[in-house]
Amino acid sequence: MTTLTASGARTLAVRALVGLGYPSADAATIAAHLMDCELRGLGMSGLARIVSIADRLGAAGPAPEPSSIVRTSPTSSRIDGRDRIGYLVADEATTAAIDHARSAGIGLVGAHGTWYTGMLSVYAERIVAEGLVTMLASSATPWVAPHGGTQARVGTNPICFAFPSHGDPFVWDIGTSAIIHAEVVLAQRLGLPLPDGVAFDASGRPTTSPVEALAGAFASWGGHRGSGLAMSVQLLGALAGAPVAPGELRDFGMLVLAIDPELLGGRDALRASVAELQASLQTTAPLDSAHPVRAPFARSVAERRRRLAEDAIEVPDAVVAAVRAIADR
Repeated sequence: MTTLTASGARTLAVRALVGLGYPSADAATIAAHLMDCELRGLGMSGLARIVSIADRLGAAGPAPEPSSIVRTSPTSSRIDGRDRIGYLVADEATTAAIDHARSAGIGLVGAHGTWYTGMLSVYAERIVAEGLVTMLASSATPWVAPHGGTQARVGTNPICFAFPSHGDPFVWDIGTSAIIHAEVVLAQRLGLPLPDGVAFDASGRPTTSPVEALAGAFASWGGHRGSGLAMSVQLLGALAGAPVAPGELRDFGMLVLAIDPELLGGRDALRASVAELQASLQTTAPLDSAHPVRAPFARSVAERRRRLAEDAIEVPDAVVAAVRAIADR
């Protein structure tokens, strides 16, 4: 493993993204997202993603056209990403949802024609920082088999809910597959096996090979419940204007909903309720004393604070070498 400082990792990420053809401002936006993943211990969606972005772009470089708003109302907008990377399109969708919610109390934004939207909790934190409640969902390439099947029909399809509190926000951000695409791709790059029970090969047999999994399908998460949630997210992507079965790393759909609590019980009342739930979770008797009960996102917040305090991020040597090679082109 290579140890990088936070500023060193961010600088490397920006250099590499500029090397791929992104303007400095866009590179900084993407790098900020990837760095947040690294700081939270989600390295598969951190610097390693730059190598995947390079693979996706090839010699063509980033999409030349900016995304555009193709439909709008006082409470909603629809964005055509025009094949721009999701870190940029989702950032625009988040801004639009916040603006709608500020002026009308509710903001609904759909985006399509994008790819790699990243960790939805990154956008959720921006929204709850404004005192708003949010729900976000993103469809993706069908890499995942529905419960009871072995062929890919839906995406890894993350969904996220977030609520403001008196302290750290309450954020629940999950993928609806047993393993996310970034984990499989990173395992392939590092030559590592997958856990048992998370993927099938092209013939429908269980596999631990990331190569075979990428040619086959990932398992769904949570049995029929998680599988149904994944199908619902796929349809929310269609609601946003995406194909129900997006192509390989293209045409993803994303939905962002932002709600001002003042429409209902009020901001202060909601913050108090969220804080009350968070406190009750902390005092819940655990099954195992070594693993206390915690609210969703508490681990991410703690890891981010620890890494920032230590100013140290550990990244696989192969990933650092690959990103440096891109930056030095």
